[in-house]
Amino acid sequence: MRFEESGYYNSVKPYKLELPFGNFYLCEKFFISELNEGIHFDWDKIENVMSELIKFYGKGAKLGYIPNRVNSYSVNPHYWDKVDKEYNMIVASAIVFYSPMTMMNATLEKQFFKKSMKRCRSLSEAIEWMTNLDEFN
Repeated sequence: MRFEESGYYNSVKPYKLELPFGNFYLCEKFFISELNEGIHFDWDKIENVMSELIKFYGKGAKLGYIPNRVNSYSVNPHYWDKVDKEYNMIVASAIVFYSPMTMMNATLEKQFFKKSMKRCRSLSEAIEWMTNLDEFN
């Protein structure tokens, strides 16, 4: 399910960031990505997103990240460590998967992320988990 189609969209009132490779929904304590079908989420794209996050939230912000994988795309799992070292902004992630392949990819990525990461079968599961993290309470 796309975020804009969920019941959460109107309740959290996110800022929608539209980029050529996907949409990002910036909420109070977390952001959600919905990347376009078939793209490779490379380092240039990640830097572009991180720059926009810093503009919106400010330096030193601590955020949760929910990749809502409604489309199939690729990403290098080593980027998790690089994002952490360069930006130190993401405190937890909840990857929403919709297929066995996406679940396997999320399992692989979990090996490279040194902070809390949950694999979720639905967007609502991811949002509920994220909003109840100790890091935000």
